[in-house]
Amino acid sequence: MSDGSGSYEKWVKQVYRDPVRSGRAGRPRLETTPGVGLTQVIKRRKGRRIVDVRVRHCFGPKPARMHTVRIERRNGVLRDRLSCLTRKTHAFAKRSATWDAAVTLSLFEESWMRPHRALRVKQAGLRDGRTYQHRSPAMALGLTDHVWVWTEFLTRCVRH
Repeated sequence: MSDGSGSYEKWVKQVYRDPVRSGRAGRPRLETTPGVGLTQVIKRRKGRRIVDVRVRHCFGPKPARMHTVRIERRNGVLRDRLSCLTRKTHAFAKRSATWDAAVTLSLFEESWMRPHRALRVKQAGLRDGRTYQHRSPAMALGLTDHVWVWTEFLTRCVRH
């Protein structure tokens, strides 16, 4: 999913390609990665107001939900919390392992350690006179019964 910029279609097709090995010498042929597609949400504005939203499916599998709100929010949260995603920074992620660890840790923190207002449930008998129980996305999915803290995450024993 992306906005309506015309260059995205060209770049997505060029970047998301995998080598197809034929067994012959030389550079392998590149084909589009399976499952990669592009759907654009084009917003037309009049002043500061959105007056029209048009969805254009360009190629690949058609997504079930054709809205960019979740993706835009996730990108904004990552950019806000990870200095390696901002411009003019000294915190570069020079190796892919560093990049993967930073993004994974940030997404874990968002899903397990931060209560989301939209997920709260009304509950009687809470301490401090509260009427709503705060829940994280992991709690809403039933993966845990409480909002985690860093100490719990860092001292958790994981068994395979």
